[in-house]
Order: sequence, then C-alpha cells, then structure tokens
Amino acid sequence: MKHRADALFRTVALGTLLLALAALGALVYDIVSGGIGRLNWQFLTSMASRRPEDAGIYHALAGSIWVIVLTGALALPLGVAAAVYLEEYGGRSRVARLIEINIANLAAVPSIIYGLLGLGVFVRVMGMGRSVLAGACTLALLALPVVILSTREALRTVPGSIREGSYALGATKWQTIWYQVLPMALPGILTGLILSLSRAIGETAPLITIGALTYIPFAPDGPWSPFTVLPIQIFNWVSRPQAAFKENAAAGILVLMALLLLMNLIAVFLRDRFQRQGRT
Repeated sequence: MKHRADALFRTVALGTLLLALAALGALVYDIVSGGIGRLNWQFLTSMASRRPEDAGIYHALAGSIWVIVLTGALALPLGVAAAVYLEEYGGRSRVARLIEINIANLAAVPSIIYGLLGLGVFVRVMGMGRSVLAGACTLALLALPVVILSTREALRTVPGSIREGSYALGATKWQTIWYQVLPMALPGILTGLILSLSRAIGETAPLITIGALTYIPFAPDGPWSPFTVLPIQIFNWVSRPQAAFKENAAAGILVLMALLLLMNLIAVFLRDRFQRQGRT
C-alpha cells in the first residue's frame, strides 16, 4: 500500500512538473517570438516615445540599474548587521525575540504595503520625493527580511570549533566574527542577497505607490532624479491599444530577463569564488 501511495505521489509530482514546464515553455516562446524582432541597439539606447517604432527602453533600464544597485547597497549591510546581532549578541533577550517576530511577519507582508510605508516615510516625512533613492529605500525594506533570515542561517552553518579556536588564540568576539565567521558565511549571505534582489527587480506595486513615473523621456542621472523601471515601462506598453507597443513590451521583458540573469550570474560567480577561498 505504501509503495502504491509513493508511486502515485511521484506520478502526480512528475505530471505537475511537466505541466509547469510546458506552460513556462509556451510563455517563453510567446515572449521571444513577439519581442526578438524588436530587440536591437536602437531599442536599447532610445528613450520613451509615444510612437512605438521610436520608443526605446534606455531610461527604464538605467532606472532599474540605479534602483537595484542602491537597494543592494542599503539592504546588505543593514541585513547582515541585524543578523549578526540576533545570532551572535542577542541571545534569547526580549529585544531579540521581538525583532525575530517582526522579521518573520515582514517576510509575509504584501509588497504594496511597503510602498505605502515608503510613501509615508521616505517620500513625505524624509522629503526624498519621487526619487531613485526613495524607491531604493522602499525596496531595501522589502529585501531586508530575506537577507536577515538567510544570513542567520549562514552564520549557523559556521562550525563552533572555528569560534573556539579564534578565542583560544586571543581574538575578541568581534575579531572572531569579522575575520572568521563572516568570511565563511559569505556564500550563504550572497545567496540571500540574490534571492532578495531577484524579487525586488521585478516589483512594480511599491514603486508605483511612491510615485515612480510611467512615462519619462530621460534617464536618471543620480539618486535624487525622477525615474521609472523596466516592469513599470513594460506595464505601460502592455496597457496601450496599439499592437506595436505589445512587441515593445515583449522586447522589454527579454531585456528584464537578461538583466536578471546577468545579475544572478555575477552573484553566483562571487559566491562560488568566496566558497572556494573558504575551503582553502
């Protein structure tokens, strides 16, 4: 009876996987066939236009790069610092338990709630306006729970003998964490960063909520510039009635996928490199 149940579960799992792969393959084929003909250098280097044949994606691509770089620069140090405190210093104190509960809750909060928080805090209270920095701060809040949780798990994988050996040689707790624990946990930390930024780069609702523009004829030139990002530009094109804008949207999706793949490849390369250094 048990073998029959196992075989049934394997069959259902295999069928679900094949169905998901077929749906994904059909979606990718539709996007590639619809957008590959529009994908060229002129499309990548041109600004937004109300004429589909002249419209490009450079402004949205630059905005996405600005936002995601600043998001990583904000989320990584804050997330690692919080995880180090909770794992190495906090223990089971009331403050640590309160922070843990809130982090677990924040991981399940819908992204649009982060947008409302960013609108109230960063845009209005802190006076950042509808800028790249406000968008990056909002997405950094979205990424923080994943970075903190993954960093804590990475810190737990470091053997206790490493810490004990460092203490035996006269190192302080902070020296042990900085020179021994964090370098060994870095591959796991980068994995969490990859996951969080992969989610952040495709977000639209928080950025629209804080006032990111759906149409701008220029690229951002600094953290305080108005901006748009690739998902918002794609949404703008999809909502247009002309068929040519649908081709632009498909080409924009290909650019977004290529950017996401490139970002992940760089992060995986760095993670594997640090992992090999840790083994040696």
